[in-house]
Amino acid sequence: MQVAAYGRDMPRNTLTQDQIVRAAVELLDAEGLEGLNMRALGKRLDSAATAVYWHVKNKDNLVLLAADHVWSELAQPDLNPADWRTAAVTMATDLYQMFTQHPWLVQAFAAHVLYGEGKSRHDDHSLAVYEAAGFTADQADQAAAAVFTYVLGNAAGAAATASLTRRLNQDGATAEKQLQDAMAKAQAIAMHYPRLRARLETPAATDYAASPDKTFELGLQALLDGLERQLAPQPR
Repeated sequence: MQVAAYGRDMPRNTLTQDQIVRAAVELLDAEGLEGLNMRALGKRLDSAATAVYWHVKNKDNLVLLAADHVWSELAQPDLNPADWRTAAVTMATDLYQMFTQHPWLVQAFAAHVLYGEGKSRHDDHSLAVYEAAGFTADQADQAAAAVFTYVLGNAAGAAATASLTRRLNQDGATAEKQLQDAMAKAQAIAMHYPRLRARLETPAATDYAASPDKTFELGLQALLDGLERQLAPQPR
């Protein structure tokens, strides 16, 4: 019989922090913050839960490490003062994709102070993009914060959907029926208002809670347009 790579009888030094963090990311992606615990992680690693504590202090520390691991995978686009918006859009889009692929990160912002080498590397490069465009240090800080907040806010919807989907999968038909009833009531109320009714009656309409296509891209371009105007010479 083949021996498991991280069997319960193997010494603790066969289990590395990197292996634990990668397994934690997989567990968080599948179960969210509420599904992360040392017992479930130990089961995923085929190891005793107590062995995990030799490498991480507690659940909060594990969330911090998992978040920074994901952040470290983000690319750093080249700095080009003549085309700084391409770099800004790339970073914002990659960040949005990261949040939507790992929706527990959005949840984590409400309960944790997230920091680490990966996040600092990303934040520093974000500031460099705006400084290369010609923003002052203070303006670059404001611009990077505005774009980050915009991305995080847009990703909140995806995080809520992922959490709801997990609940539906766990609770089955009862939760699905509750969701359908709630959506039906929301649409019935919306039909009393002319603009909402017109939106719902269009052939391409999906449901009351859905955002129109390209909403993220449109908002990001509008935000960058406003930031770029700060670089233009102001009339005396």
